[in-house]
Amino acid sequence: MMAQTTAPAALTLVSHALCPYVQRVAIVLHEKGLAFDRRTIDLARKPDWFLAISPLGKTPVLQVRGQSLFESAVICEYLDEVAMPVLHPQDPLQRARHRAWMEFGSAALNTIGAFYAAPDEATLQARAQDLRSRFVQIEEALGQRSAPGPYFAGVHFGMVDAVFGPVFRYFDVIDTLPGMDDLALWQGLPLVQQWRAALAARPSVQQAVGADYVEGLRAFLRARGSALSRRMQAVAA
Repeated sequence: MMAQTTAPAALTLVSHALCPYVQRVAIVLHEKGLAFDRRTIDLARKPDWFLAISPLGKTPVLQVRGQSLFESAVICEYLDEVAMPVLHPQDPLQRARHRAWMEFGSAALNTIGAFYAAPDEATLQARAQDLRSRFVQIEEALGQRSAPGPYFAGVHFGMVDAVFGPVFRYFDVIDTLPGMDDLALWQGLPLVQQWRAALAARPSVQQAVGADYVEGLRAFLRARGSALSRRMQAVAA
């Protein structure tokens, strides 16, 4: 797969401020040095123009020369085909493996959603164990790398890294909430913690969200009416 050197022009990323799938596309755009405008919408009040370009009613949507692409994985694949540097491995087997781990990243986001939406403490504890099981699987995959390095495949930042930057970003807030140490999400997972730190330090990952992201996420979690929300409210009271 050979990427073209001519970048697509007039890119607009239709976004929601907290959406992790938007973040992965923004990370890829930054990694490739592509200029883009960002148009943020409220998913609770989806405008008609957005529904007209997003058949699933979800963000992100990337508008390219008057045409709209939806679904983050599709958008990322398109960007990898048309702009350097290539973020997927050249070897077809390794490229397929990385695409599988991208799907794993999406499943991890679903697990995070179940965790912060858990209605009671017992369910919160169970979902925390689900999360830890995901992280253990990642630890095992990182331990099988053919070469050392800070990223999923070693030295080079790739598409799997773009997917997991937003996954780990949730925990920049969640880890600070009451009782998180008791859940031991990261205990005995040094490779995962090193990867997480490397992604957090990457400029493209940092630039994928706005300056108000942390406060926005805190407000979102407080408003969920979940066990996690009640922990946050108990501290604030």
